[in-house]
Amino acid sequence: MYSINPYLKKMYCLRCGKEYPVADYYSGCPACAAEAHPVNLSMRYEGEQTIRTDERRLLRYQEFLPYVSFPSLGEGNTPVIETKRLADRFSLQAVYIKNEFQNPTGSHKDRMSPLAVARAVSLNKKCVVAASSGNAGASLAAYAAAAGIQCKIITTKKMNPIWKKAIELPGAELVIMNTPQERWPYMQKMVEQEDWYPVTNFVSPPVGSNPFGIQGYKTLAYELYEDFGDRIPAYILVPSCRADLLWGIFEGFHDLVNTGLLAQLPHLIAVEPFSRISRVLAGEDYRSTFKGDSSATVSIGGDTITYQAIAAIEHSRGGTADIEQREVAAYQQELAREGFYLESSAATILGALNQLTADKTIPQGARVLMVATSSGYKDVP
Repeated sequence: MYSINPYLKKMYCLRCGKEYPVADYYSGCPACAAEAHPVNLSMRYEGEQTIRTDERRLLRYQEFLPYVSFPSLGEGNTPVIETKRLADRFSLQAVYIKNEFQNPTGSHKDRMSPLAVARAVSLNKKCVVAASSGNAGASLAAYAAAAGIQCKIITTKKMNPIWKKAIELPGAELVIMNTPQERWPYMQKMVEQEDWYPVTNFVSPPVGSNPFGIQGYKTLAYELYEDFGDRIPAYILVPSCRADLLWGIFEGFHDLVNTGLLAQLPHLIAVEPFSRISRVLAGEDYRSTFKGDSSATVSIGGDTITYQAIAAIEHSRGGTADIEQREVAAYQQELAREGFYLESSAATILGALNQLTADKTIPQGARVLMVATSSGYKDVP
């Protein structure tokens, strides 16, 4: 039903570089896993890939994706809006917002779900599964419904009722666990015993989400190239948890550099609720557990990170910003008064802009783009 990209030839490890045949490696790189280093895999393509200007939305970039056809609900082609008042306030040349909440289910996850579902259907899987507190589950439920495949979302009793309804109405089944920690072992059991197809991580320490799905996030970078040409803003701020989006954006820009369309990568900034990635960049082991408060920003919560987060930041000469939970409501209100009603986790981008201009990480006169990952209509009042 869905066709794999003939340019896709191999998969490779982000850490050791070892290459593998195109297949599903649920625990990441086998060689690194044997060394107790959980690391995700990515894709290698061969051939003269081009942007298909005769197509629309994600299909424009099909030659850079693992599948050239996939279920679609009209995802992608989200607008970029310039905010002159924020630029003036922070003494910057320009500030832009990439409005990802205009995707079909209201978040950036709609770039991942089509490719992961296409992979599951092509393997004749009967069911896709994700461990999710919200956005990923709502998105996967919608795309599974569009493709006519079963969907299971493993969550907890504390799930936001707005997301619960969004997941159940398309026909997906919620599997309720007592704690977030119980979700991954149960998901692994179902993948191994019932042949459910995993779209999100179930390995601990984590490797990240499904590699076929993550490839969909590259399209955000391609769209920015089509918007800006070779004048991509120098700094791109991305709310991050296990950095699927951050890594996908990096790979998209890396593709553009490799094809000669861009001269250099922009600096990618991971925006977090507390210090995780920054501690690893300062010398701690990325496989550690990191404690902190993410009660106001559950979509980017969690006490673990991934190797792909570190790789994206180091390769792009980027950085991090840690946003205090008590400040999030104020940033959400400030952005709403600019016309952008964002989910609290997404509103951390303004806190990052404030922090990084104050400490001169982002210099005066720079051009900055912030990724608004999700709509505020998902927050419980």
